[in-house]
Amino acid sequence: MRRLRAYAPASIGNVAAGFDILGAALAPLEPPAPADSSGGGLWGDVVELAEGPPGLRVEGPYAHRLPPEPEENLVLRAFGLFRAALGREVVLPAVTLHKRLPVKSGLGSSSASAVAALVAFNAWEGEPLGRAALLELAGRTEELAAGAPHLDNVAPSLLGGLRLVTDDGAPRALPFPDGLLFAVVHPDLELATAAARAVLPRQVPLADAVCFAQNLAGFVHALDRGDLGLLRRCLRDPLAEPFRAGLVPGFREAQRAALAAGALGCSLSGAGPATFAVAEAELAAGVASGMQEAFAAAGATSTARLCRLDLQGARILP
Repeated sequence: MRRLRAYAPASIGNVAAGFDILGAALAPLEPPAPADSSGGGLWGDVVELAEGPPGLRVEGPYAHRLPPEPEENLVLRAFGLFRAALGREVVLPAVTLHKRLPVKSGLGSSSASAVAALVAFNAWEGEPLGRAALLELAGRTEELAAGAPHLDNVAPSLLGGLRLVTDDGAPRALPFPDGLLFAVVHPDLELATAAARAVLPRQVPLADAVCFAQNLAGFVHALDRGDLGLLRRCLRDPLAEPFRAGLVPGFREAQRAALAAGALGCSLSGAGPATFAVAEAELAAGVASGMQEAFAAAGATSTARLCRLDLQGARILP
């Protein structure tokens, strides 16, 4: 029986310095769960297609957090956009979404579902669409979930690596120092992206816009030159974090703990509540522990993972 599985990794949106235009795909140093048929221990969502009656089944540790109505699931909504893009009739196969990322987490959960679905449908139909077309469809699917069009999660989840979203629709890969890791801590909280966007101002003062531009330019230059001192100064979010920090109990304390433990920077992952820090490899475990202790003091249990960049992005699993 014909069958395939597509995987899309978790991701960090914004990466502190680049609101809506920077994103990083994540690969845990250790599998977050035992290897099994639904994902091989990878940290992301898996969409499985097989011959059989058309329809959608949802499994996995976070399946219960998704809408019970199949037509509201992003996988089927992505299929509708994919079918329209092809401009011909496409028969829906038997679809299973293995939901392995927590929802409303700041870890690119909706993006991973959308990307995995589109990569799976495209492979099932013989790869009629290129990556640029899939990226555009993934962004439109993500907009259905987040309420706003942005590619900072779907671009790295699809293409891998650390991505800078430019206005030509072709996100550029940025270099990242080999000796640095992401310490990612997910407190047991939920925060909808739409709610986190609602607290942001519609306009910012000119001085704040200049500050954001200087910081982002410095961040990109630091990566290009491998300048960790400059990276430490620019790995921050002067635009969205001041308004969102209060939505995540314990975030400021976790941020202070990460910096005290030697992290180069620490911020919300996307809209939060997940929080990430960038640290040298030998310090990363201590940074993660300090963040978890801070969240615990605020009354939130959490899960921590040390990650490197996932350079491959979405792919068909063996």
